[in-house]
Formats: sequence, C-alpha cells, structure tokens
Amino acid sequence: MKKIKLLLLGLAVNLSLMAQETKLVGGDISMLPQYEKNGVWFFDEDGNRITDVFAYLSNEKVGWNAMRIRLFVNPENASSDDKAGGVLQSLDYVTAIGRRIKAKGLKFLLDFHYSDTWADPAKQAKPAEWKNLSTPEMAMRLYDYTKATLEHLKANDATPDYIQTGNEISYGMLWEEGHVYTNNDTNWDAFTQYLKQATKACREVCPLAKIIIHIERAGQTDVAKAYYERLARYAVDYDIIGLSYYPMWHGDLQMLNTTLATLTQTFPTKRIQIVETAYNYQWYPTSGVTDYTHIWQATPDGQDKFLKELIALLNTHANVDALYYWFPEENGHANSVISGWLNRGLWNNNNGRALKGLYRLKEFLNNSSTAISSVKDVLPTTTNSPYFTLAGIVRSQTNQKGIYIHQGQKTIFQ
Repeated sequence: MKKIKLLLLGLAVNLSLMAQETKLVGGDISMLPQYEKNGVWFFDEDGNRITDVFAYLSNEKVGWNAMRIRLFVNPENASSDDKAGGVLQSLDYVTAIGRRIKAKGLKFLLDFHYSDTWADPAKQAKPAEWKNLSTPEMAMRLYDYTKATLEHLKANDATPDYIQTGNEISYGMLWEEGHVYTNNDTNWDAFTQYLKQATKACREVCPLAKIIIHIERAGQTDVAKAYYERLARYAVDYDIIGLSYYPMWHGDLQMLNTTLATLTQTFPTKRIQIVETAYNYQWYPTSGVTDYTHIWQATPDGQDKFLKELIALLNTHANVDALYYWFPEENGHANSVISGWLNRGLWNNNNGRALKGLYRLKEFLNNSSTAISSVKDVLPTTTNSPYFTLAGIVRSQTNQKGIYIHQGQKTIFQ
C-alpha cells in the first residue's frame, strides 16, 4: 500500500507542477500588420473604433497573452493566388511583429513553414532555392536556415518562446524525400533527420524555447498516436504536441477528446497545445467538409457556442496548456487585404465589429482545477454525478482504482 500511495503522491505532484505552467491563449495574427498598413478599421462589439488592435487583443477585456506568427522562406516566390490569400510573411515582416509581441510582454510562437508558400497536409513544397539539394544537403540547409533565422530574431529583440519546426507536418515536409505516412517506413529516415537538424538549431540559439511538432490529425486518434510513436522510435527531440482542430475537417468534440486522452495516456510527459482552431460565423463551407451546423450554427452565436464548449472540454485536460485561434483578425470592412472572405475570424466581415468569440477565448485561462491541492481516500459511490478521469473522459460512475475529478474534488479509489 505504501508503494501505491507514493506513486499516487508522485503523480499528484507532477500534475500540480504541470498546472503551475502558465496557460496561453491567443491567436495567429500573421495578417494584422497588413491590415494596419491598409488602414482597415476595427470596432469593438459596441461599434467603437479600436485605434490599436494589437494593444486591444492583450487588454483586460480580451485577455490574450500569446501570439502566433507564420514564416515563409522566400514568400516572393509564391504564386499570385497564394500571395493574395495571405502568403507574405518574410523574415523582416516577422521580425517587426515579433518585436512588438515581445515588447508587450506576450509569448511569441514562431511557425516555420519551411516553404515559400502554404505548407499543410496537402502540400509541403520545397523552397525554390532548395529544390535540387540531396537529403544530407537538405538537412544541413534546414539547420543553417533555422539557426540564421533565430539568430536574426534574437538580435532584434524578437526571440520566440515557442517554435514550430514545420506546419501541419502530418505527412512530413520538404517533399518528396520527406514525404511520410504512419503505416509504412518510407522516408522516415530523411524526415526525422530534417526534424533533428531543425531542433538542433533551436536548442543552440534559443535554449529556453519550447519546440512544437504540429500535425492536424486531431480527428484520427490512431494516426496521431502512431505518428508521435514513430517520432519516439526515431528519438526526435521536442517538447510539445501541437494540434490543429477545425470541426469541419476533424470531427466533433468527442473525437477531439478521444485523441487528447489517448495522447495524454501514451505520452504523459508531453504537453499539448491547440495551435489552430476556428469556426464559421456565416457562410459555412459546403465542399469537402462535415456539416456541424446542427450543433453550432454558422452564426456569431454558433461560433461563440463552439468556443465555449471547446474551452470547457480543453479545461478537463490538465496537460493542454495553450489555445490559439487562427486568423482572428480577418475583417472585410472598408478594405480587402486577402482575395476572399473565409468568414471564420473574430471580427464580422460585414461591419468590422468584434464578435462574441473574441471575448470568449480568455475563459481558457480561468480553469485551475488541474492542480491537485488535496487528495482524499474514499469508497466507490453509486451517485449519478459524473466522474472525470485525469485525461478528461466522462464516466457516470466507477469502481476502478485511480484518481478522478468528482463534484470539483480530486478523489482516489483504492
């Protein structure tokens, strides 16, 4: 029994330390400088003009404490369509906004795309200048580029606190040599060599920064688990599991919950961050997506309801410590900065007013139930009040040994 109690005490201490880590909430605001440059007007929910959107996002009302910015290698090489869609984040561009983030005392998440244009599960194109490199040469170029980029940011007061070594790299990066699948061994040697060189540069230049490996298989639990198991098998060094979660592509909240619980159980020492999420407040897409408007309508209220329920779920998972909204600054009022409307931002394209969801996100910071301040021994009960496992799984009752959250208290069944 002593051995069991010591083990449980150790688990409780570990969870308490995890909970003491500052939780982060914010957004990917990679287009905000372009909106500012074009003189686009933003308004709060009451119709008052916001003169400094960047400052507004971090004020007490909105409450964000982190920002995410993407970086392309040479975005001038992107297609005209991609440029019109938001591909313009060069090193100089990122340095300027990164300096503002750090000067404000916010956490800075740098998202390396390792491409001249969008990198995602459907495409991971090599930068034009790197296209003829062999695999060893590519690994060295990745190291040199990552190191030089971080040294530049550090020298210009824009040192990132979190670094994504690749964007949505569920199927690898720098294709074709780095193109991978979780169900076979092809190209994993090359892909993990790339990741290791990127990590090496990060550790050397920014030793305090946390490294994120980012995929978008939040709705495919087995694939996500297999992916990170392969990284472990190849001894890839990183700190945080990063996930994209968009219901239209990745399923409902129960699917996300299952993935979070499985990843927590399989990789208990890794923190998890939702580095991208969003939901339409109008004009829900109709092609290649699952329709969830029966749960969350494509309205401002529906978007807000989605965020409320997402945050409630995430706050049952002790190791999920960050939530970023993607492209919150989308605003079609007065000027057009991108070629079309996505209708998933946190400002209304029709009138430039802030939506309810903008003010909802800070609730992610309000949960403190993950810290185990006390533990009590009890006998199993037959009450219908739900129990939550530490992985966030809801159970109506349990006779299994373990630690549960029940009626706001941490309870051990022995």
